Amino acid sequence: MSWFESLILGLVQGLTEFLPVSSSAHLRLTAAFSGWEDPGAAFTAITQIGTETAVLIYFRKDIGRILSAWSRSLTDKEMRRDQDARMGWLVVIGSIPIGVLGVTLKDQIEGPFRDLRLTAAMLIGMGVVLGVADRLAARAESGGGRHRVAAPRKELTDLTVRDGLIYGACQALALIPGVSRSGATISGGLFMGYRREAAARYSFLLAIPAVLASGLFELKDAADGGHVSWGPTLFATVIAFATGYAVIAWFMKFISTKSFMPFVWYRIALGVVIIALVAAGVLSPHAAESAG
Repeated sequence: MSWFESLILGLVQGLTEFLPVSSSAHLRLTAAFSGWEDPGAAFTAITQIGTETAVLIYFRKDIGRILSAWSRSLTDKEMRRDQDARMGWLVVIGSIPIGVLGVTLKDQIEGPFRDLRLTAAMLIGMGVVLGVADRLAARAESGGGRHRVAAPRKELTDLTVRDGLIYGACQALALIPGVSRSGATISGGLFMGYRREAAARYSFLLAIPAVLASGLFELKDAADGGHVSWGPTLFATVIAFATGYAVIAWFMKFISTKSFMPFVWYRIALGVVIIALVAAGVLSPHAAESAG
């Protein structure tokens, strides 16, 4: 991997990680459209450490408060009633599905799941799901009519173990490129009746243990196997961090007043273009990972 490739891929990772468009799909597609080798699942996981570091810094006050309360709740039963301690436990619970499936399906994640035809199908399918969730949420917020009263939406204080596991199951779908971690979890939250900001905030918090664990696992695996171009990969990770931080700040403001429909139409259009290009033989659905 060249330094120029790592610059572009780092920018793509940072720009798309927190938007409901699938960063792993865009890394895969950027390489395919540019005629580069597939950067691979290991590169994706490692550069996501950069974007998750941006989450840690952006939500540092919330995370510090949650970690403090959660750690005290390990020995103090009374603390388990504290909202921040509960959030810590709910993040742990919500991380179980992707942890189990990530280990179980490792070979599929690094191989068959990176087929561009599957990526295109997921872009379109999850785009439709996000669109339906967005419309239902907008209808509920407006009351669904002139004379109806808007239904109150759930806050993170309403989060239950059941909802946390559902969020976690939605996040696990993002193991398939094209699904989008934020798109799947936010859609799940909207279907369960949560406010857009609440769904996005929990989505970002929920991603921290899963993404950092995956990235550290791949770091160890790559160090043992020696199949990663360390200089360009670390450079891409730094670029992803800087870009990702800016995107989080923008996205949290965007979702408070705007619809997700621009992302929905973008996903569907991109999926259709990929299918057409693969069918025409312009793009190969398969690509070998870079050997370094």
